[in-house]
Amino acid sequence: MHRETKQRTAILKYLNNTKSHPTADIIYDVVKKIIPNISKGTIYRNLNVLKESGQVTRLNIKGTVSRYEIKQASHYHFRCEQCGRVFDIDEPVDKSIDERVAKSTGFKVIRHQLEFRGLCKDCQR
Repeated sequence: MHRETKQRTAILKYLNNTKSHPTADIIYDVVKKIIPNISKGTIYRNLNVLKESGQVTRLNIKGTVSRYEIKQASHYHFRCEQCGRVFDIDEPVDKSIDERVAKSTGFKVIRHQLEFRGLCKDCQR
């Protein structure tokens, strides 16, 4: 187990208080205001530690840089094709998809990722 550090605490505090799915660079910009001497390397290392410990999820959404969020129950995402923002979708995860794919392929499905794409409300204006 890794010890708690002021860097990890600052990263977690920011992620707990945002609904966005920030990149490591955005997290760096925010945390640097609190810890001025922090480096990007420290941010990346701590994000990896938090990911390995299960506190943070790294979203590898096709066509974007990695984004981060606090670990939560399985859920879907929506990505705006115009501005690139990523939003959580408040819909239950359809576990029957896992069962159908397992049955039709013989694979052991552990989970699936589903991403919706289109235009967010702001970009539709």
